[in-house]
Amino acid sequence: MEKRKKRFWKRNIGLAFILPWLAGFCIFKLYPFLASLVYSFHDYNMFKTASFIGLKNYQNILQDKLIVKAFIQTFKYAFFTVPLELIFALFIAYILSGKIRGVNLFRTIYYVPSILGGSVSVAVLWKFLFKTEGLVNILLGKLGIPAFNWLGNPDGAFFVIILLKVWQFGSPMVIFLAALKGVSADLYEAAAIDGATRWRQFFKITVPLITPVIFYNFVTQLCHKFQEFNGPFIITQGGPLRSTTLASLLVYNEAFKRYELGLASAIAWLLFLIIMTFTVIAFVSQKYWVYYADEEGR
Repeated sequence: MEKRKKRFWKRNIGLAFILPWLAGFCIFKLYPFLASLVYSFHDYNMFKTASFIGLKNYQNILQDKLIVKAFIQTFKYAFFTVPLELIFALFIAYILSGKIRGVNLFRTIYYVPSILGGSVSVAVLWKFLFKTEGLVNILLGKLGIPAFNWLGNPDGAFFVIILLKVWQFGSPMVIFLAALKGVSADLYEAAAIDGATRWRQFFKITVPLITPVIFYNFVTQLCHKFQEFNGPFIITQGGPLRSTTLASLLVYNEAFKRYELGLASAIAWLLFLIIMTFTVIAFVSQKYWVYYADEEGR
C-alpha cells in the first residue's frame, strides 16, 4: 500500500505543485468568468433573486446613449494611446540601443514610470499636477501662457488620461530594446557601404526585422488599453460630462454604484468580445506585414 502511494505521488508530483495555483485560478478566475456570462442574461442586482431576461441587457446596451458613448470613448482612447505609446517606446529604445555614456541609467529612468504604472499614488500625483493651480499650469504661467482647466474640460481631461499612459512606455521600450540588440550589425554595415542613410536603414532594415516584436507589443498594449481603469477612476472619476468614462469604469459604476450586476456583466462580456475581435484581426493581418526570419527557408 505504501509503495502504491509513493508511486502515485512520484507520478503526480507536478500536479501537487500546481494545485494551489489551479485552485486559485478556478475560484478567482474561471468561476467569476463563467458566472458573469450567466448573469449577463439575468436581471440581477444582489438585493433580489436573479430572473432570466435573455438578451435584454445587451439590447439595453445598444439603446443606452451613455453606454454607447462610453464604448466610443474607449475606442478613441485605445486608438490614440496605443500608437503614441509604441512610437515613443521604439524611438527611445532606438536611441538607447546606441553607445551612449550612462545608457544604463537612462534605461532605468525611462522604465521606472512603467513599474509605477498600476500605482494609485501615481494617478493621484498626476491629478495634482494638472489641477487648475497645479505644477503644469504654474509652468505655463512662467511662459506667459494662461492657466487651463485641464480636469474641468472634456477634451483636456481626456488628453490628461491619454498622456498618463503614453508616459508609461517603459515596458514596450524594454522589449523593443531587446529586439534591436538582436539585429545583426553586418546588415547596417552593408547598407552604409551602399550609401543608405540612418533613416533608410531604420525603415528598411530595423523595422522589418523587429515586426514580430511590434506585433506582440501592439496586441498586448491594445488589450491593456481597452481595460484601462485606474486613470479615469482616480483622476477624473469619469468626468467631466462622462468624457473619460471608459468601458471598464462603466462596468464598475453599474456593478458597485447602481448594483446592476446583470447589466455590468453584459457590458464586460461585450468588451471581452470586442477585445477578442481586434486580437483575431491582428493575428490574421500579421501574415501581410510581420516578417519572421525562420520562414525564409520554408
